[in-house]
Amino acid sequence: MRKGIWEHVGIYVRGLMMGACDVIPGVSGGTIALITGIYERLIRAIGAIDPGSLKHVLRGDFGAFRDDLEKIDLLFLVVLGAGIATAFLAMSSVILYLLSDYGVETYSFFLGLIIASAVILFWGIGDPGVKGLLFLVAGVVAGFLLTGLGHLNLGHSLPVIFLTGMVAICAMVLPGISGAYITLILNQYEFMLAALKAFSFPEIFAFLVGAVTGLFLFIKALKYLLETYHTVMIAFLTGLMLGATRTLFEKAAASGDLLPAGGIFFIVGVVFIGIVEYIKHRYETTGA
Repeated sequence: MRKGIWEHVGIYVRGLMMGACDVIPGVSGGTIALITGIYERLIRAIGAIDPGSLKHVLRGDFGAFRDDLEKIDLLFLVVLGAGIATAFLAMSSVILYLLSDYGVETYSFFLGLIIASAVILFWGIGDPGVKGLLFLVAGVVAGFLLTGLGHLNLGHSLPVIFLTGMVAICAMVLPGISGAYITLILNQYEFMLAALKAFSFPEIFAFLVGAVTGLFLFIKALKYLLETYHTVMIAFLTGLMLGATRTLFEKAAASGDLLPAGGIFFIVGVVFIGIVEYIKHRYETTGA
């Protein structure tokens, strides 16, 4: 019994770590899950989610529904999700304060995180070949153009927040891709932080429903694409990350003079990702 309690405490703490990183554009909660040894369990649990389970409830077949829940590893997901949610709530006020009072430093730090993450992600391909390089360039162009479309002024309606949740959740569970960065590109980052701080239920609920929908619709397809077309997918995703740094650079420049503070914090961001990658590499090579 005591072992089970401590196991769930450990899962909750991992959730706190994942949530804290998922709030920061450039650091993937999926990477933290990998480093802390729960990534495969997380992917298995998410992959076991079947929308068809709701049919059992509608038919009154609660025994079959309970069997489906056991396959999902529901308690693990609930405890982990509680840790992530706690970190989101705790970090939202901190990040908003930093963006308000230290905009240049914070956005420059985020820029360093993103560029370093993108380089490491692409470096992991090995030999990308001509096709990989072409998809990298295509991703850079697409990311640069998309983030320049009226600065993606999509507004903050509930449907837009719902769609943001759908897209962001896919990035949140992939090592190397930041879900928070997706919300930043879609111009929802600061708005959602403020919604978390104020406990604005409609916006939070719309984002969560979008995230759950994204899990159902996209995760399995995304896994298939990454497994089947790994090189070109990673190359294109890397390009998108690099191209979309246009948003961060413009936000940093609009917040004040980039030098010297911006340059210093950019380097800090790069170094931070280097440390995370070093720890990840040690875990993968030694298993501890």
